[in-house]
Amino acid sequence: MTRKYIDCREFPSEMNCTVAISADSEKELLEAAVQHAVTIHHHADSPELRAQLVTLFHEGTPPTEAPRTA
Repeated sequence: MTRKYIDCREFPSEMNCTVAISADSEKELLEAAVQHAVTIHHHADSPELRAQLVTLFHEGTPPTEAPRTA
């Protein structure tokens, strides 16, 4: 099983969030990412949010340096 992660540093925001979350399962990562998005970024928990978050998952572990943003 490959570890997965999502990294807020890839997405510029007003709060300059530097959180990266990783987990051993996609289900666990999704629940943690939804909790973070709702609590910190004030998104509504919806099927659309969950579907979008899954598309942002990467395999492996987050890099120590902030990724470059577009």
